[in-house]
Amino acid sequence: MNKIAVIDYGMGNLHSVAKALEHVGRELNQQVEVVVTADGNAIAQADRVIFPGVGAIRDCMAEILRLDVDQIVKDAIQSKPVLAICVGMQALMNSSEENGGVECLGFLDGEVRYFGDDLRDVDGRRLKVPHMGWNQVSQTIDHPLWKDIPDNSRFYFVHSYYVQTQQGGMVTGTANYGNDFVASLADNNIFATQFHPEKSQTVGLTLLRNFLLWDGTV
Repeated sequence: MNKIAVIDYGMGNLHSVAKALEHVGRELNQQVEVVVTADGNAIAQADRVIFPGVGAIRDCMAEILRLDVDQIVKDAIQSKPVLAICVGMQALMNSSEENGGVECLGFLDGEVRYFGDDLRDVDGRRLKVPHMGWNQVSQTIDHPLWKDIPDNSRFYFVHSYYVQTQQGGMVTGTANYGNDFVASLADNNIFATQFHPEKSQTVGLTLLRNFLLWDGTV
């Protein structure tokens, strides 16, 4: 039995992630149990953990701290594969510019920046913020979660803020929206994506399949 815990702290459509994982498990002929929960004991018993997030970082961090999800995530990343998605990825960083500045978990070294109110493409055309829709991801590291996913595949994004880090070795994928930004990163048994794999059709399901098979080593 491959047991996956999707951490539920009230932020995001978690059941779409759960359904996608169940679908991938069936394709692999694996016995997969997906539990959407904030219970620390249930998460501790899982083989793999999903740390999602949608919405304003201030609200996300308030619920993370209120429900002790910070300690739950800290414990998980000591022992098992963890996939952080969207605001879940941003919450792992040191701080965010959103909501006037918010301290995040600080489990990974980096800051979360705003795209800006006057974002433009290379031809000077104004770009809408939030960045919403499909965008190419350039793979910068040969990581197990990229297996069978062609370089420059398109994934689905919805975000106004992006991660910036000086730790270039953590960056596994980049995309461009007015400027280059971190689309995904990894640190030991953590893999984190700014895009939504569960909304990214075939390539997203492939990434989730790879996560179900990943033992947390690179």
